[in-house]
Amino acid sequence: MSNNDILKKLRVALHLKNTEIIEILKLVDFKVTESELGAIFRKEDHPNYKACGDQILRNFLNGLVIHLRGPREEPTTSKE
Repeated sequence: MSNNDILKKLRVALHLKNTEIIEILKLVDFKVTESELGAIFRKEDHPNYKACGDQILRNFLNGLVIHLRGPREEPTTSKE
């Protein structure tokens, strides 16, 4: 299974639109355009197909964690 397939399946399972995926990627300061994202979701034999790299998938998953759970809270240290 390729990174493209994983990203497609997550998009369908979570009912995400392309604009929502872009916003999720922005949460981890990773910028991608709608046309780049559209190229990732194309079929492999399409002339404008683009392989989804590990970096895009990794940043999407990290952004998804922030999107679903909220930003990570820093542990508080109590001074006595």
